[in-house]
This record gives sequence, C-alpha cells and structure tokens, in this order.
Amino acid sequence: MSEVADASTLAAVQQLRQAATIRERCANIARAVEAGRSRHFTLDPRKLDAVADRVAALTRSRFPNGGIPYHSRWRHFEAGGVDRKAEMDGLLAGRSAAEVARARIDLALVSVLLDAGAGPQWSYAEVLPGGAAGGHYSRSEGLGVASFRAFQAGAFSSDPAEPLRVDARALQSIDATRLAAVFQVSDTNPLVGLDGRAALLRRLGEALAEQPAWFGPEGRPGRLFDLLQPGGTVQAAAILQVLLDAFSGIWPSGQRFGPAQLPVGDAWPHALAGGTGPGAGWVPFHKLSQWLSYSLLEPFEWAGVPVTGLDALTGLPEYRNGGLLLDAGVIIPRDTGFADRPRRPDEAWVIEWRALTVVLLDELAPRVRERLGVTAEQMPLACVLEGGTWQAGRQIAAELRPGGGPPVQIDSDGTLF
Repeated sequence: MSEVADASTLAAVQQLRQAATIRERCANIARAVEAGRSRHFTLDPRKLDAVADRVAALTRSRFPNGGIPYHSRWRHFEAGGVDRKAEMDGLLAGRSAAEVARARIDLALVSVLLDAGAGPQWSYAEVLPGGAAGGHYSRSEGLGVASFRAFQAGAFSSDPAEPLRVDARALQSIDATRLAAVFQVSDTNPLVGLDGRAALLRRLGEALAEQPAWFGPEGRPGRLFDLLQPGGTVQAAAILQVLLDAFSGIWPSGQRFGPAQLPVGDAWPHALAGGTGPGAGWVPFHKLSQWLSYSLLEPFEWAGVPVTGLDALTGLPEYRNGGLLLDAGVIIPRDTGFADRPRRPDEAWVIEWRALTVVLLDELAPRVRERLGVTAEQMPLACVLEGGTWQAGRQIAAELRPGGGPPVQIDSDGTLF
C-alpha cells in the first residue's frame, strides 16, 4: 500500500472516531428518511411532543427536587437504594485522590464493558458485606451490581494485596467459566453473550498490556486519569477520543477499514450515510464507548477535575432509547413484520434505526428541557438520558409487552446492545 493511501486511511479512521462525525452521518440518514429515500422507515415527528411529555413527567417523578445525575454506570451501582460508592470509598480511605480516581475508572470501565443486554431470564442475587442477603436484580442493574461485587472481591486484579483495581494480567486470564460464577449463571439463569463478554475482557487486557506508555506497566485502565487531565480540566470529546484510539481494536464487530484493515469499532457502511473523503459511506455510533465516556465523567469530577463540552457526546443508540421512539410511533418501520425475527447489527435496518435514534434524541432534548423549565447548561444531554429517555423506553416497553422486552430483538453477542 502506498504512503498516500496509508495517510488517507488513517485520516478516514480518525474521522470515524469523531463525535461530530456521528452526528453528521446520522443526520444524513435522517434527511434521506425524511425525503422518502429509505426502504425501511418513515418518520412522524409530530409524536415527539408526546414523547417529550412522557420523558418530562418521568423525570419529575424520579427527581422531584431536581439534581438529575448523569446517565452513567454509577446509577446502576445505586440499585436498590444501596450506596455502594460510599462502601467503596470506605475501602479506599487513606489513598490519594488520584489513586481513588484510578480505582473508580477501573471499576467503571470493566463494568461498562460487561453491560450489554442480559436477556429476559437472567437475574443476580446480591450478597452484602458480612454475608447478608441483598436484593435481586436483573438487566443492567443486575449486571452493574454483579460487576461491582466482583471488582470488590478482586476478580479483575492479579494482585491479591490490591483487589480494588483492574489490570491487564487478570483480564487476559478471564474465561466464560469465571464470568459465569461472577454472574451466577446456570441452566435456569442464562445470560446472553457470556462467551462474548469474556472474550471482550481478554482483548481489553491485551490492549492495555500493549500500551504501557498510556496504561503503565501493570496495564490499568485507571491510568486514563493521569493521561487525560494534565491541564486540570478535560473535554468530554477527549475522553471518547482516547477510548477509541486505545480500544477500537477490542470490539468484536469485525468492522475494519481500508487496505490496512484498521479497526473502527462500532461503525458501519450504509448507502445513505453520505460524507466526503475515504470515510464516506460509513456511519459511526460508538455506543459502548460513549456509554463508557458518560460513566467516566463523575470519577474525574469527584477528583476535582471539571469535564467540559458534555453535549459533544451523542445520545446512545441502543434498544431502550431506540425502542422508545419505535414504540411511540416516531420511527415507523415500513415492514409491519419488522419484529418477526432477530436483527443483526450490520443490517441496514438496524443501522438506520440507530442513526434516527441519535438525531431524534437531539431533537427531543430541548423539548424536555422546555417542559421542565431548565437550560441546556442545567440539563445536558447526559441528564436528559438519565431523567429520562432510557427509563421512558423501559416504561413504554412494559406497557406494550409482557416482560417489558424491547420492540425488536438484536442478534448480538452481548457486547454491542
């Protein structure tokens, strides 16, 4: 491959890792749908107002005194009203602020990577410190609580004397059997995508070990704290950029770009994506990386490092936010039998649905703020999601279907949705 082609491919991959490119390409798809050029969807934007009413009402009921937190993995660590962060803070007492931040980042990163659709049959029975029985949790809350307890027990550390950390050596040794024990998996308590989750953690371990300049000789994700805040503040887009530069190769989608086959992560070719240059025709989403970015905001802020530019990140195009818009009739599938079979992530149908979700969440956010009487500064998109659209997606699903499953099933290995 020529030197010019090399430079062109690298530039395209970097473009596909930009949050701004997510919005640009999703908007191109949305315009095509609005113009009637989609084989898969039409839109009814008039119904966005009813969705905004639902989201605003739910936000008021959940946070009657305001103070809406970010949509973040840390919310799942609060499941059942248990203050697990305070519990962790007690265990980290006496350590430096930087080391506490590293431990929090370690926890958030590995927990987010384990947070994909659990399936409707799985649940987790928590055992509290001291051996008392805790709550019974399913779906994302269950995965969050289970991963928190596993982290606390040292499941992701290779040093028994330092259990409250994640390191490359420990991650590289994880297999499905060990994860099954963490998540209490059995024939009667099956978890979707167990093998995929274990493989993802092993690839994370390899990536950490291969980048000691960023993650130290032990390969700790928490070294992101040292990497990202030399100036005392950090941009949200910079968090996403570093995560994509460091970890794009770990994603199992197999999406690679150009003659050099460079990994691009959660980015997909689509006929309506548009764009210019060698990356034209591709639409990135980086859902899990953005979910991770949202989940790292608080560890930086708790350590006294302000995070700015929060709305550079997009809404998360996954089955709760996207399901809300499908169930509410804003996104209308042309095929009335759209839910008759599981859909693959690489299908044009799914890519379009996700792109429309990103665009419509941006259109929904100001409507929600208007109803709540707050500004974008008071309620950034991360808070709209938490207030919020994700819970509204779960709410409407429960109203429409027994068990509250999403309107469409995705044939995924458990690491994307």
